[in-house]
Amino acid sequence: MGLREKDEAALRALMERYGNQLMRTAYLLVKDKQAAEEAVMDTFIQAYRKIGQLRDPDRLESWLLRIVVNRCRMRMRTWSWSRILPFPRVEQWIVEEEPGPEELLIDAWRNEKLSEALLKLDYNYREALVLYYYNGLTVAEIAEQTSSNENTVKARLKRGRAKLKRMLEKQEDGNETGARIY
Repeated sequence: MGLREKDEAALRALMERYGNQLMRTAYLLVKDKQAAEEAVMDTFIQAYRKIGQLRDPDRLESWLLRIVVNRCRMRMRTWSWSRILPFPRVEQWIVEEEPGPEELLIDAWRNEKLSEALLKLDYNYREALVLYYYNGLTVAEIAEQTSSNENTVKARLKRGRAKLKRMLEKQEDGNETGARIY
């Protein structure tokens, strides 16, 4: 039995395999844990209902990413409480494999600063960067996922990286001691 036969065990396996990736993607796009969870659940429900529309099983991951990105877009278009309430940092709930102590220290600092900056970007830049860096999609795949032109995706990646760099440099210049970091 598989997902095409509406087997619930297959759905659970799908959720276990892709759940963390979709959740991380959704959270980085909508900036709200609850909204991200809802988008991911909606994604799995839609995948379960419409699995027959997937022609190429090798494109399952791409298909799921497209669904979750579309769900996140829909959520960003509508008003929500997340626009006025503060949101938790990504590091507080994303489950990662246990790295060594040195990696923990470096990664914690980097992730906190990067997450803060990434979540301040406009949605279009954030979407392109998340799909490219966190999900490993190519420019062509992102263009297909977002129904955009490849040059538009390249421009969003370039501008998004530049904005992130400026934000991170600004944070660095404003460190507690007032000393410039070189």
